[in-house]
Amino acid sequence: MKIIRATAVALLVLSCAPGWAAAPRLHTTKTITIDASAGKVWSAVKDFDRLNTWHPAVVKDEIVEGKADRVGAVRLLTLKDGGTIKEKLLAHDSAKRTFKYSVLEGVLPVSGYTSTFSVKSTGKNKSSATWSGSYKRKNTAENPGAKEDDKTATDTVTAVYQAGLDNLKKLVEAK
Repeated sequence: MKIIRATAVALLVLSCAPGWAAAPRLHTTKTITIDASAGKVWSAVKDFDRLNTWHPAVVKDEIVEGKADRVGAVRLLTLKDGGTIKEKLLAHDSAKRTFKYSVLEGVLPVSGYTSTFSVKSTGKNKSSATWSGSYKRKNTAENPGAKEDDKTATDTVTAVYQAGLDNLKKLVEAK
């Protein structure tokens, strides 16, 4: 009986393996150097309900569940093109200047997305902001359709991060 169960479990695992391989876990990390103190940069990005104040694609950022900057808070982002993204705050540490969140639903071509944003001092009036994420493409089928592949997911996340970091640098350095 044990052999039959072990064989059944092994067959089940092997039958699922092609699905796991079809949509690998993808990763994107972007970092930018900013001519401003880490405290000044953190002050610009730390509020979970203020992405719209520094990311050019976001026109509205509202907390729809919980309290801003408290783990469990859920924000609804409205984009310039009218699309929306709902995100949940997973961690927020002002002392370490970092927060982590996940996407619950939205227009991005990703699934299982978690992201971390952090700010570090790199010298007097110099800092770096790093935005990194881990995700799969939204269509996890073995053969996704056009514009639903790993490259589309990675290119989209990379563009979101780069646009946000570039604008953050511009805004903070102008102050």
